[in-house]
Amino acid sequence: MFLEETSEIIRQSKAKFVTADEAVRVIRSGNRVYIHPGCAFPEVLVDAMARRKDELYNVEVCHLLGVGEHAYTQPGMEGHFRHNAYFIGNNARNAIKEGRADFTPIFLSEIPWMLRHLHKIDVALIQVSPPDNRGFCSFGTGVECTKTATEVAKYIIAQVNPNMPRVYGDSFIHISKIDFCVEANVPVNELPMVDTRKQEEIEVYQKIGHNVASLVEDEATLQLGIGALPDAVLSFLTNHKDLGIHSEMFSDGIIPLVERGVINCEKKTLLPHKIVASFVLGTRKVFDFIDNNPEVEFRPTEFVNDPFTIARNRKMTAINSALQIDLTGQVCSDSIGYTFYSGFGGQVDFLRGAAKSEGGKPIIALPSTAKGETISRIASHLDEGAGVTDSRGDVHWVVTEYGSADLHGKTIRERTKMLINLAHPKFRDELEKFAKEHRYL
Repeated sequence: MFLEETSEIIRQSKAKFVTADEAVRVIRSGNRVYIHPGCAFPEVLVDAMARRKDELYNVEVCHLLGVGEHAYTQPGMEGHFRHNAYFIGNNARNAIKEGRADFTPIFLSEIPWMLRHLHKIDVALIQVSPPDNRGFCSFGTGVECTKTATEVAKYIIAQVNPNMPRVYGDSFIHISKIDFCVEANVPVNELPMVDTRKQEEIEVYQKIGHNVASLVEDEATLQLGIGALPDAVLSFLTNHKDLGIHSEMFSDGIIPLVERGVINCEKKTLLPHKIVASFVLGTRKVFDFIDNNPEVEFRPTEFVNDPFTIARNRKMTAINSALQIDLTGQVCSDSIGYTFYSGFGGQVDFLRGAAKSEGGKPIIALPSTAKGETISRIASHLDEGAGVTDSRGDVHWVVTEYGSADLHGKTIRERTKMLINLAHPKFRDELEKFAKEHRYL
């Protein structure tokens, strides 16, 4: 146990250390429980909470996307636990679709405000690094909205894990603020990218990545996500100079560009020399990269995702993906018809922030088709039930494998022509026919 090897401050906190089953006894029926999301998902605590199923009723469990098993979303948990997703992951999607869980659509920048003023938190389950000699634990792989949750929760239960990285920035909690600690020397949850795409799909993403990279200027500050698209973009940035990062999250993909000196943050106008983010999703490689790395600062999303903060970065280039875009420029990124798929995340925050940045570029990038080229993602209209994530006024650059177009300040007629040219050739005639029938052209 690390307590014997640390300072008097820490030894005085020895009474806080209990078993997971003892710690979660403070959860009561009718409580709202916040869970540390992403790779920091505290599975030891969550499993202990789920074991109390027969004792608890109407417990609301809220968080962003979590990496790991969500026992409380499984059939049979109705009446005991009900998940409220602030962003939907694979492990919650079916429960929401089947009506056993809820979804709250909200901008990532506004979740901390919601936790302070609307969603009273009774218990926060978090995962942190062991305390340093002054008693400070790091939130590790994710600060995002969790720091705010701990500031308003009645009880804080921490899974203390020596495998959790220590990250600089506004990313610490003192052990005196924690009510119960549970030692757990377990691997931190990873989210590896498993590429199951066919060769033709890989080639499409490479073309999109090339087209997006051509819009990125030297000395730009980037917002990127996780997955095939950002990785494709990053692969075409090796000859760029003095790039920076200000992003709600990043993954393993940026590390090679940092090592090559392409990403050095030297020309950033806000917090120069610092990679600024709120959390990471990835593997042990990125956990080791952020651990005790003075180049990296994590801050809550109310700072990182604030459009006014984002706009302070010159040449802010926000790169986001979409599920569908119609001929007028409306973008859907969070639902497939009536089925809620993900959430707003930081997309709108960064589109608006980049739009106000000096030399900024808000970019929506997507393949022109889906399901083996049977569906056009450039659509005559959004599917019935599909939500408008980004309004026509928010959308600037749109990129597919067939090129790029800046819709900002363009008429419906001009937008329609541009977007048809970005569509797959097999769908262009029917899109043009629709546009003429509805007097877009």
